[in-house]
Amino acid sequence: MSEPLDPKSLALKFTECINSKDVDGLGKLMTHDHCFVDPEDEVDEGKRSCLENWQGFFQIFPDYQNITENVNVEGDMVIIEGRTECSDNRLTGPAIWTAKFEGDKIKEWRVYEDTPANRAKLIK
Repeated sequence: MSEPLDPKSLALKFTECINSKDVDGLGKLMTHDHCFVDPEDEVDEGKRSCLENWQGFFQIFPDYQNITENVNVEGDMVIIEGRTECSDNRLTGPAIWTAKFEGDKIKEWRVYEDTPANRAKLIK
């Protein structure tokens, strides 16, 4: 049996699952009441709903990738700075992601536009 992952490693594993379109892997890393929050503050609640939406997203955007450039742990949250790449230009550009945890699972995955206001709020 392997050791539980620390929050930083867990967040990076979640990103790795996104990049490899590994819906089962994402599910193993989520709490039952996991929620996803998009840049417009729209919330998708519940592990089952989030996994169905990830599956649909991967079908629509099969080349979508999160590129990690910097990772910091701030209290109970991991903050990832980076960018997204996709053949659909609407999904390409700088981004900030946060992960909040419950035990050794991700309770919330949130995507922020990389704006000065969001940087001031999230990047210390």
